[in-house]
Amino acid sequence: MPSHAMRSLPEALYSADAVRHMDRYLIDDCGVDGFELMQAAARAAFRQLVRRWPEAGPVLVLCGAGNNGGDGYLVAAHARRHGLTVECLAATPTDRLSGDARKAWQQAVADGVPVRPLTTLDTAALTETFSRAAVIVDALLGTGTTGAPRPPFDDLIQRCNARQVPVLAVDVPSGLDASTGATPGDVIRATVTVTFIARKAGLYTGQGPAVCGDIEFADLDTGHDPQTGGPAPLAHLLHLGRAGAWLPPRPANAHKGRFGHVLVVAGDRGMGGAGLMAAEAAVRSGAGLVSLATRPEHVSGALARCPSVMVHGIIHGSELAPLLNKASVVVCGPGIGQLAWGQQMLQQVLASDKPRVLDADALNLMANLVAVVSEQQVLTPHPGEAARLLNLTVAEVEADRVAAARKLQSLYGGVVLLKGAGTVVASSQGVAIVAGSNPGMATGGMGDVLSGVAGALCGQIPDLHQATVLAACAHLAAADHASRHRGYMGLAPTDVIEALPEVFRRLETDRASAGERT
Repeated sequence: MPSHAMRSLPEALYSADAVRHMDRYLIDDCGVDGFELMQAAARAAFRQLVRRWPEAGPVLVLCGAGNNGGDGYLVAAHARRHGLTVECLAATPTDRLSGDARKAWQQAVADGVPVRPLTTLDTAALTETFSRAAVIVDALLGTGTTGAPRPPFDDLIQRCNARQVPVLAVDVPSGLDASTGATPGDVIRATVTVTFIARKAGLYTGQGPAVCGDIEFADLDTGHDPQTGGPAPLAHLLHLGRAGAWLPPRPANAHKGRFGHVLVVAGDRGMGGAGLMAAEAAVRSGAGLVSLATRPEHVSGALARCPSVMVHGIIHGSELAPLLNKASVVVCGPGIGQLAWGQQMLQQVLASDKPRVLDADALNLMANLVAVVSEQQVLTPHPGEAARLLNLTVAEVEADRVAAARKLQSLYGGVVLLKGAGTVVASSQGVAIVAGSNPGMATGGMGDVLSGVAGALCGQIPDLHQATVLAACAHLAAADHASRHRGYMGLAPTDVIEALPEVFRRLETDRASAGERT
């Protein structure tokens, strides 16, 4: 059955099981008629169909069994009454439909919708059916489906994707795990996904951002709160507008000592740029002071690039102690390598009591150490680094990103930021998923920038969970801003650094505007 988030907690994200619990609560405990819920969902999906494609040519609705298929039949009925050319392809024999799904099929037939059973079509006829479609509505598999789609659904999904026409997915793209965002097999690539009753976590992380297209939430307005007495959210969806409220405003008499001294420990031979990008990102994210401890051969280049950073050439780990004493936050890992120099740097950082952001090779080195647990650390692994820390494969991490982030947090404490589309942030406070993704960020050095942003914000926001979530949101927003000017293909980490001031300027402007309204 479809799902949608509540007005009281519009950004709560749930598992598919939790949404089914809400459905049963509405029907069994609140007395909401199941067919009325299905009709409301179909109306919401149809509104998106005609809003997006008001002059749509032939519409093909792919209908499976169960309530998701029922939604599809009712969308087709609305399209027929609206005067659109529409037909349904019944992937499941209609004589096997029962309950509300059967009522929906009967309604579609009564309204004159042609329903073509898949079992009656040969290959040529099926190909012809798809070739007629100008828009496809995916109502094949709902939230209750897990694992790779089986025949005939896998073939229908492949045909849908090959058609390369707009696709509206009802509730969830068929083949996507609504809880985890995993795609064990074939999956519909939707242009827009309309979701109901409660937002499902899998739409916002993992493969969800790649296959859902635009996600539209439809409030079915049942008059009841399905979250009453129900399961707790799996996570909460965060974006820059909400997370930006955690950044304290700067008073008129502000001075550099109030906004943290970030020490970046980074850059073994041949990797000096990693530390420099992290340090410059910290400067551009409001850190009061930024120091960079790196190999001596990188000092001149770093000063030439960013003279506002205090650069120190370090040969041995013992030289790091005075710099650690002066810092309020430490960023360690970008480009430190896994040889003796990097090992010494990491040992000194782990032995200190300073809040720290650990990234890149710091995490790779830690995978071979006994877990150092601290509530004052932020780990920022990409899936490969997370896999090494958990002794899993990357595929296993990506199969359930929320579970992987939670497991890392339970092992290391503090805050864990699992990078990727739909970044996951886990701490003792819960799990946040950062809304959005940017394909231009798939290039080396973006993580170094993020670690610098995180270090700067950890020096300004006492709550490390909030600082980390805001860092992920600001990093993504800066990449989006830079992409609008440079596109995705040529986006460089330094472009993101240059866009950071504009992101924080907008936060300041929005805060000022909100103050004026109040």
